[in-house]
Amino acid sequence: MTFRKFAFNNVLRNKRLYAAYFLSSMFTVMVFFTFAIFAYHPALSGSEMNSNVQQGMNISAGIIYVFSFFFILYSMSSFLQSRKKEFGLLMLQGMAVRQIRMMVFLENMLIGFFATIGGVGLGLVFAKAILLVAENILVIGDELPFYLPTQAVGLTFVSFIVLFFVISLFVSYVLRTKKLIELIKGAKKSKGEPAANRFLVICAVVLLGAGYGVALLVEGVVVLAAMLPVIIVVTIGTYLLFTQLSVFIIRRLKKNEAMFWHKTNMLLFSDLSFRMKDNARTFFMVAMVSTVAFSAMGTLYSFQSVSTSYTEMRYPNTFAYLESDEGDVEKDIALVETVLAEEKVETDKAQMMLSYYEVAGDQILLARQSDFNRFAELIGEEELELENGQMMVVEFEGMAYDQTEELLGQTVPLATGVHVTATDSIESRALPEVDSYFVVTDHDFSELLPASVEERSYHVWQAADGDQRILNVAERVYEELPLSSISSGDYEVYQTKRGYAPIMFVGLFIGLVFFVAAGSFLYFRLYMDVAEDKEKFRAIAKMGLSVTELKKVLSRQTALLFFAPIVVALIHGAVALTALSHLFYESLVRESAIVLGSFLVIQIIYFFIVRFFYTKQIQAEIT
Repeated sequence: MTFRKFAFNNVLRNKRLYAAYFLSSMFTVMVFFTFAIFAYHPALSGSEMNSNVQQGMNISAGIIYVFSFFFILYSMSSFLQSRKKEFGLLMLQGMAVRQIRMMVFLENMLIGFFATIGGVGLGLVFAKAILLVAENILVIGDELPFYLPTQAVGLTFVSFIVLFFVISLFVSYVLRTKKLIELIKGAKKSKGEPAANRFLVICAVVLLGAGYGVALLVEGVVVLAAMLPVIIVVTIGTYLLFTQLSVFIIRRLKKNEAMFWHKTNMLLFSDLSFRMKDNARTFFMVAMVSTVAFSAMGTLYSFQSVSTSYTEMRYPNTFAYLESDEGDVEKDIALVETVLAEEKVETDKAQMMLSYYEVAGDQILLARQSDFNRFAELIGEEELELENGQMMVVEFEGMAYDQTEELLGQTVPLATGVHVTATDSIESRALPEVDSYFVVTDHDFSELLPASVEERSYHVWQAADGDQRILNVAERVYEELPLSSISSGDYEVYQTKRGYAPIMFVGLFIGLVFFVAAGSFLYFRLYMDVAEDKEKFRAIAKMGLSVTELKKVLSRQTALLFFAPIVVALIHGAVALTALSHLFYESLVRESAIVLGSFLVIQIIYFFIVRFFYTKQIQAEIT
């Protein structure tokens, strides 16, 4: 048997441990290849929008490539730690350290080669489907037909072969200083039960409490100033949480005899306590990587949600035309109605003259009650019911820069000598005035004593339901009419989503890569100790441990491994998104729940899959 064949057989013998590494690496290659497909797509080389998408894909591919380096490096280091005994036995049989390093190098290159081929192959298989999905998500306005991505294939293959080559050289070098006795002992060498330092335990509580407190209390631009200090404090606090506070809690639980001796709790606490030092590092890494994924996706989704919500608030009408100095009213209105007729879009229409009056040294809009009610009805708002002599202040809903307090108490004279006074206010989006304005009854409006200082024609078309035809109309009228006059709520929302789509698309992929990496870390941690677990549970089974009790112990042990860091990451993410809501002065509860809930569901599914195979493997060893 040749040396290369020996290395190949080693991979096959450790296939369960290498499976997660291989699949995670292949997934990473596929994601990188997907971005390369977009980066070199012919349809993304024209408009400025498409160029921005292309640039975003290039940047994302670079981020994923750098992250892949550290992810694969960590994975291979984990494998080496789990194979100490194997290397020791090989050295005992006469194999030189140089030959072991060569064996590790060949193994990693073999896995890297097939992971690269597999990632590119899967990318090609799903390329058309991914392009079809991207057409809808990216909202770039062009079709993305399938093409033969020779440049993307070449770039991906060369990049990852180089990456695996560099990492293979590095990880094989790690074995140089190991002594034979250390390798032979392998996992049998006890690391001892870690002890908690009370001062560091207190530090963990104080740092996390202080970080959370500041993040939840600050508002506005102060959130940005506090961001870096909070991140540093919470990161240190998280590390101490897993390395010190968790150890302290476990030791306290073990002293509670009623809990420790209850059924199989002794197995759980003893095993967790013994391995906590190693698990703590993995927990910390998974918690921080997951927090980055949660926060990044939550932030991007929140930005899009807030911007879209603001746009929908600002432009409530399907189409609105406001007279300006740049256009011809009759010609412009005729054009809009002609295009609507040609695209067969049915609408309800309303029009009025916006009249501005001199009030308290400022130009203020005064509107008839009947005009206001017609426009309010179009967008489903309640109509006003005023009495003669009553004047209402209206502020544009959702706008912070209003004049309501200044206008309340202001009076406007009528021809009869009576003055109407503004005594109350409401919020509405019926009329386009973003500054506060007045609404009076039709009778009082006809009796206004001062003449208006400015009048502007205002027309609105409200479609029964939105569809693609509305966007077609908007694109045509936006090309012909001055942007200062025409607006379309559906089109503005479409443009907002289109602007955020590339960022969301990129963020989604990067978030998935980070999350898959976090899951892979947990998988590596679990399967690194599988041989030791088999031996341990085989011995315990001889003392009477039933299959049902075994499954219960393994389920609790696996659940703790999978969900301890994820729960911490979810709390970190929830606090981060709450701080973000304070920055915008907007509630982001719905967005936070969607993002965090989605990741939690994925983790639960992943947990059940891993638990099934892990339990099956241990059970097969003792039955």
